[in-house]
Amino acid sequence: MSRVFNFSAGPAMLPIEVLEQAASEMTDWHGSGMSVMEMSHRGKEFSSIAEEAEVDLREIMSIPENYKVLFLQGGASSQFSMVPLNLLKGKKIADYINTGYWSKKAIAEAKRYCDVNIAASSESTNFTTIPPRSEWSPNPDAAYVHYTPNETIGGVEFHEIPDVGEVPLVADMSSTILSRPIDVSKFGLIYAGAQKNIGPAGLTIVIIREDLIGEAAPYTPTMFSYETHVKTNSMYNTPPTYSWYIAKLVFEWIKKKGGLKAMAEINKRKAEKLYRAIDNSSLYNNPVAKDCRSWMNVPFTLADPSLDDKFLQEAKEAGLVSLKGHRSVGGMRASIYNAMPEEGVDTLISFMEDFEKRRT
Repeated sequence: MSRVFNFSAGPAMLPIEVLEQAASEMTDWHGSGMSVMEMSHRGKEFSSIAEEAEVDLREIMSIPENYKVLFLQGGASSQFSMVPLNLLKGKKIADYINTGYWSKKAIAEAKRYCDVNIAASSESTNFTTIPPRSEWSPNPDAAYVHYTPNETIGGVEFHEIPDVGEVPLVADMSSTILSRPIDVSKFGLIYAGAQKNIGPAGLTIVIIREDLIGEAAPYTPTMFSYETHVKTNSMYNTPPTYSWYIAKLVFEWIKKKGGLKAMAEINKRKAEKLYRAIDNSSLYNNPVAKDCRSWMNVPFTLADPSLDDKFLQEAKEAGLVSLKGHRSVGGMRASIYNAMPEEGVDTLISFMEDFEKRRT
């Protein structure tokens, strides 16, 4: 069977070049006589993989020297707890921006450890907008400000980094990391689950400014302290070695493709043509305000919901899979991360146009 165009929000498709290289190295990595999956994480072979991965990520993202890069487990959801446990530093309140499903998850977990000030929310618009910066109500005593640059489910995205002054800015960048250049120096901490733009599920990247390390709450579990992982180079326990290795291959692939500037140009073009097709249609609709539509996750509904199942079935037959929207919002969703080729978006658009013609 030929490969399909997989529009899953995560685990998402990987670059075919990466998969082919991993396949060629599956049973014997660089003459070692063993698979990466079989290597000791403390052996010289895997140590070289880990070190090169960090070097490449630092280069791609232009990460300043005063930031540590961690390769952890637990998914982005573990960071919902690790952030307040490590960054409150004796303070009792943190600011959170509520823009949808994943923001709400982070807020609920943070409430276990501190008072949460909802500094801004777009709930009144059913999370189809970004709260204007002028309307935010930050608490002057907040330990940090947390936001979700891209809401994977709702398809709402910040296109600018909010200015929060001297307060550390924390971002759940799971759906946007590596999709474009960003100024890492504007953040106190960035975290991202790997299963969208980085690699397979099981790995979580954390980029943290050095001054934010070392003052975790006294009741913080050892595994939930950033200091633990900084001191052990992310190897306090056995890390997700194979996911780390695939991430390294993805970093190399991005470099070969021209880096994050090239990724941004392609991603912007893919998103614009898909939104244009939706906006020019009488069958499809995207509910998100145009100035905050996501480049990565494009939700859309059909004017006649009774056609949803037919749309999904015919799309699958055309080699377009994982287009069903999240259960909390319904409809459709096309996730078009770095690894989704432009051909995949063009094929989806052609299918959508044909599907509409046959029903009008």
